[in-house]
Amino acid sequence: MTKRVPKPSRQQTVAGSAYEQYHAELHRFLIRRLQSAHHAQDLAQEAYLRLLRVERAELVRQPRAYLYRIAVNLISEFRLRASREPIVFDSDALAAAAEHLADAPADEGERAADAQQIELILEQLPPLYRAIFVLRKRDGLSYQEIAERLEISVHTVKKYLARAVAKCRSAHWPQQV
Repeated sequence: MTKRVPKPSRQQTVAGSAYEQYHAELHRFLIRRLQSAHHAQDLAQEAYLRLLRVERAELVRQPRAYLYRIAVNLISEFRLRASREPIVFDSDALAAAAEHLADAPADEGERAADAQQIELILEQLPPLYRAIFVLRKRDGLSYQEIAERLEISVHTVKKYLARAVAKCRSAHWPQQV
């Protein structure tokens, strides 16, 4: 007796076909907008799940356009959630880490390795975060001076510096930030 395999539903067919045809393209699209492969993969997966949940898949005449509309909506939702996340900034810990760095003698090999690690981490930051971080840490500019130089508010400088420090910490760089 042969086992009968159920016929895939229209939703499964549309989502499966869209995945096969547009997965790499959608992933690149999301990476360009999010600048994070991890977040891009998560949002791509959610886009396909939402496509699977469409109740009347027969109404989807242009699966690629529909998939991209879902992706754009997900990006908007993602950015909205990110903007509402509280920013945790411990200025005492930052000052202590800066003093520790200034006091700690290191040989040339350690300094070169640290510089290379710092460079890699800074490359992962968005350009404005990186600029603020460098102006504050390397150049020693005040919040007000950075705000004037970059033509942004002092509040934005503080917020972006806190985010840059948080990103550096999450990149396993706690001893230097």
